[in-house]
Amino acid sequence: MPLIDKPLPELYKYEGRNPKPSDHAAFWDKALASMHAIDPKIELIPAEFKAPNADCFHMYFTGDGGARVYAKLLKPKNPAKKHPAVVVFHGYSGSSGDWNGYLSYVGQGFTVAALDCRGQGGRSEDVGGIHGTTQNGHIIRGLNDSPDKLLFKSIYLDTAQLARIVMNMDDVDETRVGAFGGSQGGGLTLACASLEPRIKRAAPTFPFLCDYRRVWEMDQAANAYAELKTFFRNFDPRHEREDEIFTRLGYIDVQFLTPRIKGEILMGTGLMDNVCPPSTQFAAYNKITSKKNVLIYPDFGHEGLPGFPDRVFEFMMGL
Repeated sequence: MPLIDKPLPELYKYEGRNPKPSDHAAFWDKALASMHAIDPKIELIPAEFKAPNADCFHMYFTGDGGARVYAKLLKPKNPAKKHPAVVVFHGYSGSSGDWNGYLSYVGQGFTVAALDCRGQGGRSEDVGGIHGTTQNGHIIRGLNDSPDKLLFKSIYLDTAQLARIVMNMDDVDETRVGAFGGSQGGGLTLACASLEPRIKRAAPTFPFLCDYRRVWEMDQAANAYAELKTFFRNFDPRHEREDEIFTRLGYIDVQFLTPRIKGEILMGTGLMDNVCPPSTQFAAYNKITSKKNVLIYPDFGHEGLPGFPDRVFEFMMGL
């Protein structure tokens, strides 16, 4: 079988290359305490989209740093008093997409909340000095500043806050909430399940945002990770600060969050993925101590994995 990364038996043992900051746990405990103190000031606006089985809303809430964060919210008409829910996360620079893609879950009695990542292709704002979109460069945003200024720190907190908002809804069973997404959405799924460990089931597909130094050493700082190379070329061309930079990226390296996960995990991985290399995904997967399973697609890269969305749907039906 052709390989672009480690052989599969080695992937199951791989523990990652990126350095972990010594105060990582304290950093995230403090960030979570700050998030929990925020009044989210939730606003629900009836959506123009109509469906016979769903009530649809534009939902806004206040997140880290005062940003107004957006999510599509779909609720089943005449729901059971306490029913399950899923939170959904999109790929890098994208958005929550179209309403109709979530109706299959609503049809099964689920509330669905689909996040727009701040500053990307949707309606959430990035308050880092401007209003409106900033689109790309989000991994390196804040890298020359305090770790508190790393943009993905705020985005990870948004995922947990969204899950917390959904869990607090009167008609949602807080013990039956799941999360899923692909690429950036896969990384955010793992971040969400880590920072809100009441997430019961999570299904990441080829998760992004894992093991940055491994990406660099594989010469895969291209596509979604291209900004790593741009940062070094512009701000550290001789790599004199390389250890410092990768250690700072460790604050937003999903692999160091996943030991917090308590829910069940179903991951999908293509062994020919040259966007999010398989070893980086396994660096996060191998640190999960809760029940987990990964479905391997030997001949597939960063693309649709046949049958995996159906497996995710069936997995979530078990909530």
